[in-house]
Amino acid sequence: MLKFIPRDIIQRTARETGVDVKARTYSVLSHLGTMLFAQLAHALSLNDVCDWLRLKARAIAAFGLTPPSRNNLSNSNKVRDARFAELVFWRTLAHLQHHDRSFGRQRPGGNAGRSLLHRFKVRIHAVDSTVMELVANCMNWAKHRRRKAAAKMHLRLGLNSFLPTFAIVDTAGEHDNKRAREVCAGLEEGEVVVFDKAYVDFDHLHDLDLRGVQWVTRAKDNLRYRALRNLLVKKGGNVVKDQIVKLTGDKFKHLTGWTLRRVEAWVEVDGELRLMVFITNNTAWSAGRVCDLYRARWDIEVFFKQVKQTLKLGDFLGHSANAIRWQVWTALLLYVLLRYAAHIGQWGHSFTRLFAVVRAAMWERLDLVGLLRSYGTAGGSFTLLGASHAAWLPGFEPKAATSHGTAFA
Repeated sequence: MLKFIPRDIIQRTARETGVDVKARTYSVLSHLGTMLFAQLAHALSLNDVCDWLRLKARAIAAFGLTPPSRNNLSNSNKVRDARFAELVFWRTLAHLQHHDRSFGRQRPGGNAGRSLLHRFKVRIHAVDSTVMELVANCMNWAKHRRRKAAAKMHLRLGLNSFLPTFAIVDTAGEHDNKRAREVCAGLEEGEVVVFDKAYVDFDHLHDLDLRGVQWVTRAKDNLRYRALRNLLVKKGGNVVKDQIVKLTGDKFKHLTGWTLRRVEAWVEVDGELRLMVFITNNTAWSAGRVCDLYRARWDIEVFFKQVKQTLKLGDFLGHSANAIRWQVWTALLLYVLLRYAAHIGQWGHSFTRLFAVVRAAMWERLDLVGLLRSYGTAGGSFTLLGASHAAWLPGFEPKAATSHGTAFA
């Protein structure tokens, strides 16, 4: 998997960020490889990582890696600029997409969200954040509440490719809408972005409208507006109201003349119907399509679930802000490497199973792509065929079924 990262990217980024200046006994490549190993192995602590790699010193020497001491690894995570790991992540992702144009062109697997997105011919992004809890008594820099500390990752996910397109790793003390402009800065005209109401900032939404970016979000409960026009709504459907509205209130006086579309509809959440209110700047879509777009936003929650349940983002090897960023960016880097391996290996199963297979085969001399192409697959149909002797629990078969089953056996 390390071969997927070009060495010139590592060397060039190390020079730009200055992390190679004091890397005499413990190289930058060894540091990056160690952090990727910690993610894949789910190492418990610094000692766990160092002892494991020391026992495998011969194996990792073939990749140009050296096992670190506990102090070396701890100091490197604290002192070496985490911007190195961030830049390596983005440059590796760009390299893999350039090397294989089909990587990232379509979503992996058969996710149901694909059926909702095939109708849109433009790139669709979902924006959300996830909180990573930290040890409060060790991390005053990340103090979140009275007795809690946390880091937060703001992410823009490409729903067409299921790959990150922008991310910020910072403390959790700042409200999401303060980061909305940064997360959406790279969006181009004609693209679509969907986000939760925590990112609602009407000045920012107005700027997106002026840039030609289409957006869908949920309205806050205290939204003050005046309905200008009611659009036609199909009777008996889930859509209750479809309106063109104008914001009211003193703080929106500078947005005079700007109108929004407000859609009120019943949406199924966890098996129950809930009344939700959506706002958007697009008046051409049907009301049902607006609801479908917001439903697709839940895919970013699936991404966070995949990353948090498989990679090492539940506990951290260091307490400094720099160490936390190192671990988060190497987790995202490993995710992209695994996705690329699954892409070229034509992997047809879940990401969780992919992680488990690669982790189990980590110290085996196997071709990774060949392993993924052959592992867990079988020919023929997987349709379950019914049989009369399997229709009842043992001991409860009718007499006719029992005699037939005995004769058949």
